[in-house]
Amino acid sequence: MASFLSELVPDVNTLLALEAPELAGALLEVINAQGKANSFTLHRGNFTMENNAYVTRGYPPERGPEIVRRVAEAWGWLEAHGIIATQPGNSSADVFFVTRLGQRAATRAGLAEYRKALELPRERLHPAIADRCFGHFVRGLFDTAVFEAYKALEVAVREASGLPAGVLGVALARKAFALKEGPLTDTGAEGGEQQALGDLMAGALGSYKNPHSHRPVEVTAEEAVEMIVLASHLLRIVDARRKRV
Repeated sequence: MASFLSELVPDVNTLLALEAPELAGALLEVINAQGKANSFTLHRGNFTMENNAYVTRGYPPERGPEIVRRVAEAWGWLEAHGIIATQPGNSSADVFFVTRLGQRAATRAGLAEYRKALELPRERLHPAIADRCFGHFVRGLFDTAVFEAYKALEVAVREASGLPAGVLGVALARKAFALKEGPLTDTGAEGGEQQALGDLMAGALGSYKNPHSHRPVEVTAEEAVEMIVLASHLLRIVDARRKRV
């Protein structure tokens, strides 16, 4: 783990071009490296001074003012997102510690994954999806979050269609949205559209719910966002069909 910012971003122009969330990952790595020393105190004022070697060593001295401004921006991002927090019981509001979330993120790679997790738009998800999977998602349990999203979809299809509990996954979707006669089929739609929606529902449950219920599946944050948003969209369709039944 790097001790100085210049070890992570050697070129000063590259450093100054980074936005706060991008620089925050490198800054967190430096903070965690220094935090291993018992005498280290994470002080906002000291950490954003030009003479702080952790952030300015290795860069041209005349660029110091620009560097510490960028570091202050990155610090603010870390604080706003719960990566660092003010030290309880300390009279100074400038003394911080790395939170449990910050310890889990720990590195630029870890923080990049956390930033991706922020891309899941909870307020735009179907409530049943958000309630079941958001907590797993923000903890980095992306495969579990996807499974829970599609489990919620499967439960909704079964409840809305009135099909028995023994009908699962792909078979459930096929029966619920069967051409012309499925309980959730829009019989007023063109036949090809009816078939396409049934295929979509069955394919989604077969592709994203079934594998996750049988074995560990590697899922990135970006992939999980896409899968969960799709599940939310499909669940809203089920809700609309439920009202017609």
